Amino acid sequence: METADVLVVGGGIAGVSVARELAAHARVVLVEAEQDLPVHATARSAATYIPGHGSGPFRALIDASGPRFAALPDELGTPPLLSPRPVLHVAQDELAAGRLAATLRAQHGEPGAPVALDPDEAWRRAPVLRGAPLAAAWTAGACDVDTAALHDGYRRGLRARGGTLLRGARVAALARDGAGWAATTTAGHRVLAGVVVDAAGAWADAVAALAGVPGAGLTAYRRTIAACAAPDPAALRVDGAALPMLADAAERWYLKAEADTVLVSPADETPAAPGDARPDELDVALAVDRVAAATTLGLRSVRTAWAGLRTFAPDRAPVLGQRPGHPGFYFVAGQGGSGIESSPALAALAAAVVLGHAVPPDIALDPAVVSVTRLM
Repeated sequence: METADVLVVGGGIAGVSVARELAAHARVVLVEAEQDLPVHATARSAATYIPGHGSGPFRALIDASGPRFAALPDELGTPPLLSPRPVLHVAQDELAAGRLAATLRAQHGEPGAPVALDPDEAWRRAPVLRGAPLAAAWTAGACDVDTAALHDGYRRGLRARGGTLLRGARVAALARDGAGWAATTTAGHRVLAGVVVDAAGAWADAVAALAGVPGAGLTAYRRTIAACAAPDPAALRVDGAALPMLADAAERWYLKAEADTVLVSPADETPAAPGDARPDELDVALAVDRVAAATTLGLRSVRTAWAGLRTFAPDRAPVLGQRPGHPGFYFVAGQGGSGIESSPALAALAAAVVLGHAVPPDIALDPAVVSVTRLM
């Protein structure tokens, strides 16, 4: 038997980050279905921080997360979590050029937004492209994220604040119990808590259903990444620096170089049931073919491939807050492909919503914009 003020369901980046924030003010128990942390979306992300990425609410959270990422190593006792990796957005056909122009218009004046780049300069910065693109943009403030260190730091931070983590503890039953909630796990735990925070990623609607709470209309999509050997590792450096991350402006492929390996993705979005996502051979082939058509890297050998789930609400904004009619049941879900890069600010905002505190002044986002009530 465990008793707590808050039960957080889900041990991915959303769950551990918000649990650690809540633990500064409340007794927290975090339950995770798997024995290992993390396993699914968090462990299979592209591990990037890209200002200007995603819907408007996510862009605000990513912007607020930048300074927080800088402070986290001291707070959590981790090594530096971000390392610079600019992103070059390229348009090699009219479709991509139109998409890129629309993006630049929509984000004009926003902090950290991509800026237009002369096509010849784009080719100079990434000479692996097959000539200068039709149009290009540059996100200078983008970075790689040490996802493992970030997640581990949040986990240790939760425990340092007195929180409890239960592994291999899939929620089997969840119901109102007096003024609070009672959860039973498949491992035999029973947890009594005043508040439930549903941070279960692709499983968030399923957890809500266990509690008799209407879901948020979330959909999980499979995203594939393949690691390919670089025939010429020297091509992965430009002027002594690592090749920038390259992304098709129409979101049909992206690549990121790591040592003598190139990570490639077809930027696929295939609806999938919550579960252990596996890469599809066709998606792997598409990734290699699209990058081969766009670059001169000559990638052929796939060393390994994997897939993860990215979970979105219908409007592609995060889902936070209490479901009306179900007091004490809160969603922290729908992070899509921005769960890592937005986690510092999203966790702080979610904790403020759950605790009834004021929104932190550095987060320029009204909680009503991302409230679950907008989906009713």
